[in-house]
Amino acid sequence: MSSEAFTTAMFLIAAIIAAGVLINAVFPVIYTLAGTISSSSHTVDERLSNDVKIVTTYASGDEARIWLKNVGTARISPSDIGKADVFLGAPGNFTRLGLVVPPSTPGSNQWTYEILEDTQKNNYWDPGETLYIQGHSDRIPGPGEVVYVQFVLSTGLSRSTTFTAGT
Repeated sequence: MSSEAFTTAMFLIAAIIAAGVLINAVFPVIYTLAGTISSSSHTVDERLSNDVKIVTTYASGDEARIWLKNVGTARISPSDIGKADVFLGAPGNFTRLGLVVPPSTPGSNQWTYEILEDTQKNNYWDPGETLYIQGHSDRIPGPGEVVYVQFVLSTGLSRSTTFTAGT
């Protein structure tokens, strides 16, 4: 009888130790995974809520005009717009433009912007509002030739299009 009790006690002690080792090994991994999943879901939510669409474009001479609509559910701050990249020129021969603080007029290879119909008067690019971009580049091709433009937000959201330059 005592050998049975001793064996049972040994198995019970071994099971408790094994459970402790398993918990100490698995818990940090679960904790790390929870943080990773939370971070990933925040990034996905941010990308889904930020969306823009190029409405129309026009280019003539060294000037291009681009209208973009915020079709997402989140507003875009002026600092995020200021960190955006604008590429302009002929396909395969374009350049990144430098931002000129609005309402200044852009010089060569520079761009500026204006939020049209800022309904909330908050200087944020709210959902449904249009962002007007005026860019100047020496790489815009002549009339009837193809122009390439790309707008990239700091979140990684990128929109590009090609269109024909006007006269």
